Amino acid sequence: MKTHFIAIGGSAMHNLAIALKDKGYQITGSDDAIFEPSRTRLEKRGILPEELGWFPEKITSDLDAVILGMHAHQDNPELAKAKELGLKIYSYPEFLYEQSKNKTRVVIAGSHGKTTITSMILHVLNFHQKDVDYMVGAQLEGFDCMVKLTRENDFMVFEGDEYLSSPIDLRSKFLLYQPNIALMSGIAWDHINVFKTFDDYVDQFRKFVASITPGGILVYNEEDPEVVKVVENAENYFRKIPYKTPEYEISNGKVHLKTEMGDVPLSVFGAHNLLNLEGARHICHTLGIMDEDFYEAIMSFKGASKRLEKVEREDQGILYKDFAHAPSKVKAAVKAFCEQFKNETKYGFLELHTYSSLNPVFLEQYDHAMDGLEEAFVFYSEDALKIKRMEPISPDLIKEKFKNQNLRVFTNAEELHAYWETLDKTHGVYLMMSSGNFGGLDLTK
Repeated sequence: MKTHFIAIGGSAMHNLAIALKDKGYQITGSDDAIFEPSRTRLEKRGILPEELGWFPEKITSDLDAVILGMHAHQDNPELAKAKELGLKIYSYPEFLYEQSKNKTRVVIAGSHGKTTITSMILHVLNFHQKDVDYMVGAQLEGFDCMVKLTRENDFMVFEGDEYLSSPIDLRSKFLLYQPNIALMSGIAWDHINVFKTFDDYVDQFRKFVASITPGGILVYNEEDPEVVKVVENAENYFRKIPYKTPEYEISNGKVHLKTEMGDVPLSVFGAHNLLNLEGARHICHTLGIMDEDFYEAIMSFKGASKRLEKVEREDQGILYKDFAHAPSKVKAAVKAFCEQFKNETKYGFLELHTYSSLNPVFLEQYDHAMDGLEEAFVFYSEDALKIKRMEPISPDLIKEKFKNQNLRVFTNAEELHAYWETLDKTHGVYLMMSSGNFGGLDLTK
């Protein structure tokens, strides 16, 4: 099958391109910017575009499919050529559904936790040599490519994202998967550049639940009132399996899960991760993994990439990085960090740089998000605000919205970096929260 990718360099798109190449498809692609690790991984597979840019001549009538990434725009010249030729144009999730429509589809959804839960499930299945197809957004230890597509596997596990499918398909990605088995971890307003009101955002999850196949299964977080409300108001028929935070204790800096089979030592920490683990356990049970086997495998799970991930430093300082940027994720990460290191001086740094996090109205969602930290810092770039054509934000407004007058706010990367150099990283523990990189800050030094 001959397939062309418009915007092949994306984190999700390049993984799909590699998976299809491994499946025997003939792959071509284009992009106007390709960064690491996508660039090296595409080059290794022989499918890195020879030059950057958009080339309508690559779009030929013998293509079986064109896959359109979110990075492309509606006026993309390759997209225009594909429409002109009447070619079949897929969004990323639409094509994944086509590849899995004859399989049992397991979709993990939620405003937070979905990457970690999906990673936990795949870790357990891989540990017990249970082969499934999958798609997950983070790099997982022991996995080369984060998309796997085969002809023979019976199951496919998806990380279900509520963001838009493509520039020409404005449905949430997870609405295209039609799950047989689903999980919903939590609902907290996000992507406000697309979902203008909280109800509009919640409506995507109502539609997701409605898309579960008749007689399917939904595992859901019964501690989240918004999730419970959506599940209770659903009108379609499916089996409902609630889950909640399991019992655990912290002993000598190690989290131990309390189970009927005894204490299970874990390599991750934080109540939110224990809650994620419980959801993953229920999903694995529906896939035939008994609890004893689940616990055996999950002991060696060290976390998904950039989710409370320990950074190895030259000076042996204790530093964790987390992808947390949305308010609910920040609050969960800070709470977990404070619980794990209750006797240490805790430094927390948060970078705001998404459209949502820099919106003055949305900033109210961050109230008390950094509470519990002895030293708390927020960084955002005034230049980034200009690039995004957003109104300036004052440091005083940040303190007001966070309800934390002791918060220190940096608006210039150079000043942040200079301050960072003054800190003795061997004193205290550090939590760095961002979906960016703090203006190029090297966390290993």
